[in-house]
Amino acid sequence: MTNLTLYSVNAFVVLDSEGNRLVSKYYDRPPLHASTYSTTKSQKALEKSLHSKMKRSGTEVMLLDGHLALARAVSDVHFYLVGSADENELLLHSALKGAVDAIQGLLKHQVDKRSVIDNLDLVVLALDEVIDDGIVAEIDPEVIQARVSKRGVDNVDMNVTLNEQSLLQAYQQVKERVASHLLK
Repeated sequence: MTNLTLYSVNAFVVLDSEGNRLVSKYYDRPPLHASTYSTTKSQKALEKSLHSKMKRSGTEVMLLDGHLALARAVSDVHFYLVGSADENELLLHSALKGAVDAIQGLLKHQVDKRSVIDNLDLVVLALDEVIDDGIVAEIDPEVIQARVSKRGVDNVDMNVTLNEQSLLQAYQQVKERVASHLLK
């Protein structure tokens, strides 16, 4: 039976070189396909299996407990994407590559355990841009970086001319900006 669903990702896990969790995102499937990683115990078991099998075999694509797992290591950080065994490997590989490349760009190619922890917000936002509730949403690292970078920018653009907004709106924005600076 072919897989006719958009839900292609079960988990995205980021581990350090010792196998400790840095970031993990587990996705529940629709009601017909219950998640196999719904408990913390099953999640920890998966992470331990991923780390030990990757360490032993050194491969980037592996079958693990009836699931397809893809791995990519950068410095002392290991990225894993887990999908069902009948999922398209190229789609999963593209999602993993897009996520890792976007994270590398966001962290200015300084991907290590410390930088991932220090920039956890950027890493999680990048993962959310790539995978939305188990569905691969974006694979282009430049698009992912642009979307994540926009979220970090202040929503109030002070360069907007008065012609584009009413005087009351401009006053309100300046008032909010001054108040936020005074409260810092």
